[in-house]
Amino acid sequence: MDLIGIICAMNKEANFLKEKMTDVNIESHASMDYYSGKLSGKNVVVVRSGTGKVNAAVAAEILAGIFKVDAIINTGIAGSLNKDINIGDVVLSTDAIEHDIDQTTFGFKKGINPDQPESIYTADPELRKIAKEACEKACPYIGVFEGRVLSGDQFISDPEIKDEMVELFGGLCVEMEGAAIAHTAWLNQIPYLVIRAISDKADDSADMDYPTFQKMAVENSVKIVTEMMGMM
Repeated sequence: MDLIGIICAMNKEANFLKEKMTDVNIESHASMDYYSGKLSGKNVVVVRSGTGKVNAAVAAEILAGIFKVDAIINTGIAGSLNKDINIGDVVLSTDAIEHDIDQTTFGFKKGINPDQPESIYTADPELRKIAKEACEKACPYIGVFEGRVLSGDQFISDPEIKDEMVELFGGLCVEMEGAAIAHTAWLNQIPYLVIRAISDKADDSADMDYPTFQKMAVENSVKIVTEMMGMM
């Protein structure tokens, strides 16, 4: 993998990564700025997509179609769906699904897109292995979990919705971009990985936890990605 695309939803995270880059060149596509250069000696393209599935998918498609990246890493924050996964811990995706696809009226399970053969997008195991080692080196003080990432265009803070998601999908965390990036990577037949630092518990404490712990979660994500690039 010679060139890695890195998608961040938030300015803060993208800015931290850009500060660590060298030999930077900037291109703009679809109202997004793409920063090409080196991160820990690795050729990368970093972009802030903004929040939501459409922004994320557009950013991923430009990385695949214009920059011809060999893999895409999506890094950011998420809400925990598992009582054992605490604020500050990290989830590495084994796969991802869009929880807000709903064609149950036609007899399909939630999250299933009947117009294509796959609706659950498997992450690259080699990228996940490298990310796990990077977590252990860069952030040995946090828990690292591997499992399903759920994505949809909502910020989840209702405990009942959280319980329903766990029952339907078995996800470890929920956010707003990862599965759209996974979907786009699958369409382009390139490997991907979603890395999510937990910033809240995706329940009725979300409004209280989010502002307090967001900064810590972002810093952990940046440390892990930077360490990964040095290992690839």
